[in-house]
Amino acid sequence: MTPSKPAILIILGSAGDLTHRKLLPALYNLFLDQRLPEKLAILALDRKSMKEEQFHNSLLEGVNEFSRRGKVEEARWDHFARLIKYKALDFTEANSYSQMAEFIKTQEEIWNEPADHIFYLAVAPTFIEPILNHLAETRLLSDHGRNRIVIEKPFGRDLKSAIHLNETLSRVADESQIFRIDHFLGKETVQNILALRFANSLFEPLWNRTYIDHIQITVAEQIGIEQRGAYYDHAGALRDMLENHLFQLLGMVAMEPPTSFDQDEIRNKKVDVLHAIRSIPRDQVAEVAVRGQYSDYRHELDVHPQSGTETFAALKLFVDNWRWQGVPFYLRTGKRMAQRMAEISIQFKSVPHRSFPPSTTDTCLPNLLRIRIQPDEEITLQFQAKEPGTSFELKPVQMKFSYKDSFFKTESGSLRNSFARYF
Repeated sequence: MTPSKPAILIILGSAGDLTHRKLLPALYNLFLDQRLPEKLAILALDRKSMKEEQFHNSLLEGVNEFSRRGKVEEARWDHFARLIKYKALDFTEANSYSQMAEFIKTQEEIWNEPADHIFYLAVAPTFIEPILNHLAETRLLSDHGRNRIVIEKPFGRDLKSAIHLNETLSRVADESQIFRIDHFLGKETVQNILALRFANSLFEPLWNRTYIDHIQITVAEQIGIEQRGAYYDHAGALRDMLENHLFQLLGMVAMEPPTSFDQDEIRNKKVDVLHAIRSIPRDQVAEVAVRGQYSDYRHELDVHPQSGTETFAALKLFVDNWRWQGVPFYLRTGKRMAQRMAEISIQFKSVPHRSFPPSTTDTCLPNLLRIRIQPDEEITLQFQAKEPGTSFELKPVQMKFSYKDSFFKTESGSLRNSFARYF
């Protein structure tokens, strides 16, 4: 969306967790950054019946809690909230889509010019196909230049359903209209993986099986499933987190250098990694995979009392190619964990020979590069240094790059941009 072009954003499933925690806080931040169109209307749709003021208050709670800017300024929020209209609609009913079309027509008449139309499907997977069919029947996707569909993960339940969903998309829309997105890729530290690897000559020569012992990718959450039982009990940690978010991180960490920053080039390099993952024979799954469930999960709202759905999942994978042969990748994610943390840990191999006194053996640790995605966005490098004193004692120390210290404003309002503040 460019500031000079009018746009109408239709959020289907606007009363759900995705809109509350991710989508609206992100839109509000774009509004503060003046990155939204000057003429923008947001139509929020959901099956829940509520007044518009009640809906706005719910959005405000989400923005105050999850926006990186912290609590909103009242005047700015009031300006932003005026862009949002709420309407209770049943996505399975055909007449709901004629109401969408009427809203779009009325808004364009007010502006006296056509607008781009973005349909954001923040809904459970079971609703995606009927929504697509109704959008096509109402000809809301007929203009390839102005109509867009945004689909969040999970994309289908398995390979068969994913293929079927792609076939449906191809039938109702042109590929140029379709955005299949993973919101993890919008995180600054995730995008910074490419900069860390390919904009610096320091790391890439060491980024291979010769120097790296193993890689761990962890996404741990302290919260449970909140109010998402109806969805989560059919998805679980594997479908909700591991096969999308964590595999995206795996692709970015393990991919070969792209020839350009073109989106197709980067995607293709990540797909090469997925093709190279060693398949796991059915009789060996227990040797490389772990599933678990937190103790109170079966008492959560809309969860089956005998549910076997996992809320924790871990995998040990190998990428069979020249760069990574023999290097294990450990992926793990879970709800109700001891702390909230998303992190990539690259542990390097130990030095081939220790020429230091035997007393240093216990404290001599391998080099470790940590890319912290949340909650504290930072990159740290652990290495060995000599402790001050007359004896030769080694101690692990860290070089640290913090987003907060380097890029965000201080209390005085000045912008920090000092890469020298590592220690």
